[in-house]
Amino acid sequence: MKAAVCRIGVFTSGGDAPGMNAAIRAVVRASLHYGIECIGIRRGYHGLLNGDFTRLDFESVSDISRRGGTMLYSARSLEFIEEAGRNKALATCKLLGMDALVGIGGDGTFKGLLSLANNGISVIGVPGTIDNDIACSSYTIGYDSACNIALESIDRLRDTMKSHERCSVVEVMGHRAGYLAYSVGIACGATVVLVPEREVNFEQDVIEPIRRARLGGRTHFMVIVAEGVPGGAYQVADQIRNATALDTRVTVLGHVQRGGSPTSRDRMVATYMGYEAVKLLAEGKTCRVVAMKGDDIVDYDITEALSMSKGLDKLSETVARAMTGVSDDKMI
Repeated sequence: MKAAVCRIGVFTSGGDAPGMNAAIRAVVRASLHYGIECIGIRRGYHGLLNGDFTRLDFESVSDISRRGGTMLYSARSLEFIEEAGRNKALATCKLLGMDALVGIGGDGTFKGLLSLANNGISVIGVPGTIDNDIACSSYTIGYDSACNIALESIDRLRDTMKSHERCSVVEVMGHRAGYLAYSVGIACGATVVLVPEREVNFEQDVIEPIRRARLGGRTHFMVIVAEGVPGGAYQVADQIRNATALDTRVTVLGHVQRGGSPTSRDRMVATYMGYEAVKLLAEGKTCRVVAMKGDDIVDYDITEALSMSKGLDKLSETVARAMTGVSDDKMI
């Protein structure tokens, strides 16, 4: 069967996530499998506007799956938001003969793809973000790696906190989403987990669990805070210090969570998603977002995907409450 497209452009946009390189590799290798040429667009929409591209072939993507970051780089483009910028991007597609684009990123990436689809370009989005906050997908590329990186750092930090009998407040990424904080908090056995989606009663939800832990014999305490929690880790630490007189220290993991070699799960999911993106284009489908539903790879119309909402996983909430000693009628 002859593929419905002849030349695909692939790019990464927004925050980088471990596994993006595996997705790029999959797009290139799948394109060759279907007899389609593949062009790499550097620096996301900024590169698309300015014709920053490179030819990608079988060998050029060899041995990149194990690497963190993105070989195509990533950048945000304010110019692309304007109609004149989008017209420049369309002109680049026309000049290079690209009749399809695969964009790896988050909701902002998908909105950009939708605007190009409305002007005749075939597009597929692939969800890549460590926050796992893409509504249409139960899992996003980079999430597992970020969890493992944060967990390793917290395990190391616990050793020194325990030695000095301190309270450690650790800020993990998640500006609007607490998925990473919950997963890391449950895995590391945190005393308290705070997420932006839930209003906090500080005395009930933070101080009391610390006191119960101390009465139970514990002399060190781990508090996990998603970066989107009002006031952030430093304000949380000040309140704990004032209420308990504990020696309380703050560690902000920051962009450490984005780096490093991706886990096997992220490499596998990225590969399946990248392949599926090309398969959809080869079949003549467009304006879709590849996603995970449970363990299955599925796809949605971009407009539908962008209209979806995603709440916190109820099981994670319930388990986190139980593990931190908060009863069922209370919220973390």
